[in-house]
Amino acid sequence: MLLHLSTWPEVETYLSHSQGIILPIGSTEQHGPTGLIGTDAICAERIAHGVGEVTQALVAPTINVGMALHHTAFPGSMSLRPSTLILVIRDYITSLAKAGFTQFFFINGHGGNMATLKAAFAETYAILADLNLPNADRVQCRLANWFMCHSVYTLAKQLYGNQEGSHATPSEVALTQYAYPDAIKQAPLSPEVASGHPIYGAIDFRRNYPDGRMGSNPALATPEHGQQLYEAAVKELANQYLGFVGRSEG
Repeated sequence: MLLHLSTWPEVETYLSHSQGIILPIGSTEQHGPTGLIGTDAICAERIAHGVGEVTQALVAPTINVGMALHHTAFPGSMSLRPSTLILVIRDYITSLAKAGFTQFFFINGHGGNMATLKAAFAETYAILADLNLPNADRVQCRLANWFMCHSVYTLAKQLYGNQEGSHATPSEVALTQYAYPDAIKQAPLSPEVASGHPIYGAIDFRRNYPDGRMGSNPALATPEHGQQLYEAAVKELANQYLGFVGRSEG
């Protein structure tokens, strides 16, 4: 059940039996010569919709732009500042909490969002308490990074070994190929790929990682791998969501 394709009476009925909601969040940033700029948002959205179908949970619209300042020396990359993203998350949660939602399950597709999301949760708890909302003390936020699922990590290692890398990875590229088979990109990739450099500003990042990859070989990706990774992520995150909202699959 997608929030943006629902009516307010349908949401009111949903709230009568569940106060949980899934919020996909990703990023709009470069993913190497063959990775789609929307990769992180695409992966989070597709998996969140799958988890929503399995659990019958409501899924909010995807937050497509995240904290990706270090990627902005590559054309097409977009970013919110951490302080801006905190305000966005705070306002999203506050709006939904006023309607009666209390359990917010964020399915995240971008490592750069993690610190900011955790800070946003802390700020939101304080803001809701200051607003004296009736259910403020019941609001809970959970961060679930699909790429850190045990089943996904294990499968990626089996498929790609040490060529998985940490950005523009074959696992995330494979998932986008599964989601959008008509948008698969091809480009020559150097066998030499940078890795191990610390992340500072955008210009320094592009200097150290000139083609945008971080130790990865996305040429190994296939749509079939993407389907396997999708199914593994949906199964594991559905169980996490049900546990979070206090239900089980029986």
